[in-house]
Amino acid sequence: MTTLPDPARFAHVTDWVFDLDNTLYPHHSNLFSQIDVKMTAYVGELLTLPRDDARKLQKELYREYGTTLNGLMARHGIDPDDFLEKVHDIDYSWLVPDPVLGTAIRQLPGRKFIFTNGDRRHAERTARQLGILDHFDDIFDIVAAGLNPKPARQTYEKFAELHAVTGHNAVMFEDLARNLSVPKSLGMTTVLVVPRNFEPTFSEIWERDPGHEDDVDFVTDDLAEFLTAIVDTPLEPFLRKAGSKPAA
Repeated sequence: MTTLPDPARFAHVTDWVFDLDNTLYPHHSNLFSQIDVKMTAYVGELLTLPRDDARKLQKELYREYGTTLNGLMARHGIDPDDFLEKVHDIDYSWLVPDPVLGTAIRQLPGRKFIFTNGDRRHAERTARQLGILDHFDDIFDIVAAGLNPKPARQTYEKFAELHAVTGHNAVMFEDLARNLSVPKSLGMTTVLVVPRNFEPTFSEIWERDPGHEDDVDFVTDDLAEFLTAIVDTPLEPFLRKAGSKPAA
């Protein structure tokens, strides 16, 4: 469903900012589903709850506090380092390296950043498995954000101040429309990355964002194709090997 962008619409961009989970890799890879299961288990073990009750509470914390971690810290004073280490203890081999995406990111003019509510180690492992880690200038993670997750405005402002990012010269790629609201207000161009045909394999209704249409400038279900169109690089020389999964 990708509508290929006019490269002229991105000619002013000097800073390219990417969310990590379900943005730089596709929803159907189910990598984040492993983290989701780990978070449910963490809540259950912490509070001695059966799985269904733990999952219900986990989603409640996510909705109310922005992340499960934020909620557990606010209500139960947990050690964030312990939480981040345990929920990111996952199998990254599920991810298929994506040379097309890597080529497109490398050829984007200017700086490239990963801006994630996860931690740096998770971002590094994920990007390394995808084969794209070396194309980024820095990673702004939940620790750098002072454990204050997107979509908090001060988190975006902290990122922008740290890296001297000017909104009008930046573009943000995200899989959650609500996380594009502040970037849009800061003058950034915004791109929503969605599952192919809007059919995620594991997302739930509470993860969708009705009412944020005005915060989204572009929508794509294939990040590699979208970026390739911007840098005007033909896909053919970098076609994935047979059997590889699509990028987004």
